[in-house]
Amino acid sequence: MVAEQLRPHGVTDERVLQAMAAVPREEFLHPNMRRHAYEDRALAIDCGQTISQPLVVAMMIQSASPQADDLVLEVGTGSGYAAAVVSSMCRKVVSIEREPALAERASATLRHLGFDNVEVAVGDGSLGWPAEAPYNVILVAAAAGEVPQALIDQLADQGRMVIPVATTRDDPQDLRLYTRRPEGVIYRSLFPVLFVPLRPGS
Repeated sequence: MVAEQLRPHGVTDERVLQAMAAVPREEFLHPNMRRHAYEDRALAIDCGQTISQPLVVAMMIQSASPQADDLVLEVGTGSGYAAAVVSSMCRKVVSIEREPALAERASATLRHLGFDNVEVAVGDGSLGWPAEAPYNVILVAAAAGEVPQALIDQLADQGRMVIPVATTRDDPQDLRLYTRRPEGVIYRSLFPVLFVPLRPGS
């Protein structure tokens, strides 16, 4: 996966490559899906959700550039795979999942594999997790029509947020990197993606 999918397609951060190599992706899938674990595509998990393509996970994390003392907020825990990857690169990950069954399964998998600096919470990801804000990094694994103001408000100074934005119904989503600077929050487009929608509300 690292040699064939990540390095040739722009993943150059050695910390990201090491983390991707170290996390057993198959452990985050149902047994009947594990033979597909290292294919270069998103895979189905419970509750109509997916585990993202390895390259997308790696590029999102590389773009956010988490540092050793950073506090990371992840919106959309899903299987827990991306949280596991980024957890080795930062101080703590708070991951929000709206589906209780997914949150419970992800939390159990993370505990079993020893990722003890990840906290999984059940909630509305569009509201962030104010209790531990501000965050140095926010990673959003669901596409928003508009970037939730709550997430912008929870970005620390110099904080980075990577989020897919659905600009139109028919076009691919625009993966964006938002950064809080002294003059305000700015963004740049990264590349087109396809994520499940971010569903605000209870």
